[in-house]
Amino acid sequence: EVMETDSKFHLVTLGCPKNEVDSEKLTGMLISDGMEATDDLTNADLIVVNTCAFIEEAREESIETILNLDELRNEESKIVITGCLAERYGNEIQNLLPEVDHVAGFGVPVSLTRKATAPEFDLLNLPRPASDKPWAYLKIAEGCDRACGFCSIPSFRGPQRSRDINSILEEVDSLQVKEVVLVAQDLAAYGRDQGVGEKSIIPLIEEIVQRVDWVRLLYLYPSEINQQLIDAMCSLTVPYFDLSLQHVSPSLMRRMKRWGDAERFRGLISEIRRNSPSAVFRSNFIVGYPGETEEDQDELISFIKEMQLDWCGFFSFSDEEGTYASGLEGKIDRSLIVERLKELSYLQDGITSSKRDALIGERISVLVDSHGVGRTYREAPEIDGVVSVPDSCKVGEFTDLIVKGSLGPDLEADLT
Repeated sequence: EVMETDSKFHLVTLGCPKNEVDSEKLTGMLISDGMEATDDLTNADLIVVNTCAFIEEAREESIETILNLDELRNEESKIVITGCLAERYGNEIQNLLPEVDHVAGFGVPVSLTRKATAPEFDLLNLPRPASDKPWAYLKIAEGCDRACGFCSIPSFRGPQRSRDINSILEEVDSLQVKEVVLVAQDLAAYGRDQGVGEKSIIPLIEEIVQRVDWVRLLYLYPSEINQQLIDAMCSLTVPYFDLSLQHVSPSLMRRMKRWGDAERFRGLISEIRRNSPSAVFRSNFIVGYPGETEEDQDELISFIKEMQLDWCGFFSFSDEEGTYASGLEGKIDRSLIVERLKELSYLQDGITSSKRDALIGERISVLVDSHGVGRTYREAPEIDGVVSVPDSCKVGEFTDLIVKGSLGPDLEADLT
């Protein structure tokens, strides 16, 4: 079946920022095929769902979304599934969900105008339209060379493939933004794929900061952070360190097949703070990994109390088929995981609030994202708090303001 060239498509994106980037590139591709985007589902000839399959919850959301779209669409339209669910489960999806007309893994056209079974294109290097916001995510590599015990991503996203610096810089120019947020599965390993090539995240940052005001790095593997990278991040761009720690107990870290422990992470964070006292930190932690003990939980709690990180996310362990963790004994009871998550979240909410309170009276530089809402370098878009700004502040510009108040993770700021 072939879509008419003046057909309309409706695209739904689930999952992480890396998926959002893929969706923007898919949109560009569909438009270049002669199709037109529509927000009205009933008006769409083609419905594309860019899915997530990282953990159980994400898969459930993907399937629920497909079923909801099926109920609301017009009978003539086609549903195409792409993204991680499509790549990980392929044709199984079509057997499970007869509502789906076509399953397209990575690099397979979603438009139905062209049938393909082998990857024909790489989303990484497809052109992308200018951003409609003053910031944009930028994916600099695909896949991952690590083998963390809990993670299924390498099994369907493949080994790391870094983009050519020139293609990244062309994309930076085309986005026309004030802030670029770099994303990848393992950002600091950029340039060294399967043990070949030079790690080149620093030369990349040096090039990008000549084109935009802020470069933000999301998701850094702690063992990759050396003095040169700390210096580059503190002097060239925003001192925002998103460290993928996952836990701090030495025995649990070994079971996770990851580098590091409380002592090493303490040293790393202290070193960054010595270089840049105004550095801001975000991290994520997994709760309920097989074999996790009360002592492990206590060790994580004392680390969080001591280190006072600005932002933290806590996630319950998801048992992923085919991963090392899936075969481990010592699975943790669901109710205990929920209890531990609550304890950690309550502790961190208090830390985040006190960090925000401490900014009252300070002069801050705010990038205005949308009418009345902005961010300082301390807040990553979409995941951290925001700053309420006066309506007179121009969207897409930087404005100097004074913090007048705080409410949980958010700040209020004014001109005087």
